[in-house]
Amino acid sequence: MPRRREPWMRFAESVLIPPLTVWFRWRFEGLSNVPAEGPVLVAANHISHFDPLAHAFFLEKAGRRPRFLAKSELYRNPLLRRVLQGARQIPVRRGSGESAPVDAAMRSLREGEVVVVYPEGTVTRNGDLTPMAAKTGIARLTLASGVPVVPIAVWGSQFVERLGRKSFRPGISVWVKAGVPRDLSEHEENQEDPETLRKVTDAVMSELALLVDDLRARYPRR
Repeated sequence: MPRRREPWMRFAESVLIPPLTVWFRWRFEGLSNVPAEGPVLVAANHISHFDPLAHAFFLEKAGRRPRFLAKSELYRNPLLRRVLQGARQIPVRRGSGESAPVDAAMRSLREGEVVVVYPEGTVTRNGDLTPMAAKTGIARLTLASGVPVVPIAVWGSQFVERLGRKSFRPGISVWVKAGVPRDLSEHEENQEDPETLRKVTDAVMSELALLVDDLRARYPRR
């Protein structure tokens, strides 16, 4: 499916990708696990505020343009709001229980796009940065859409954020890895059952935790 002409998305790509490429040491694994076309539902871990850039860069390398479920607070800045709206990202008012974000995500999937969800709903607070228990939105999306979940983990992004001003020094390693798409359609008949939603969510997070553990085990000592 050819990419739409999206001026704001192209603007963001042209402004962000060159410095990201030069400034950090990237390692991308499992790019082939991201379908080249058609709808893709991504579940990602969230260990720093740099993660959306890392996951977006990875998906760009895979030839896809992501649509993130982005917290509504980001839309308070007029310029950032214009960029996010122009790039067709999906605002989420956390804790509101609104169905609009899920509806918008479903529309994007029906249009054959890539939707990225951070199932934890916030930055990981576990001391070892393993994924926390997640909300069931990812389960609702995969069961309602029939689209398999692609888990994508990042490691090293926490050092970009936690070093503060030193984050701008070149050479910090950021690794991103995609796992094999997980088809959970066997649970579609029970998609309104809370226990099923929790079971599916936990299965997705288990896959994501395995990817995180693998990256952490191989990541170079700082």
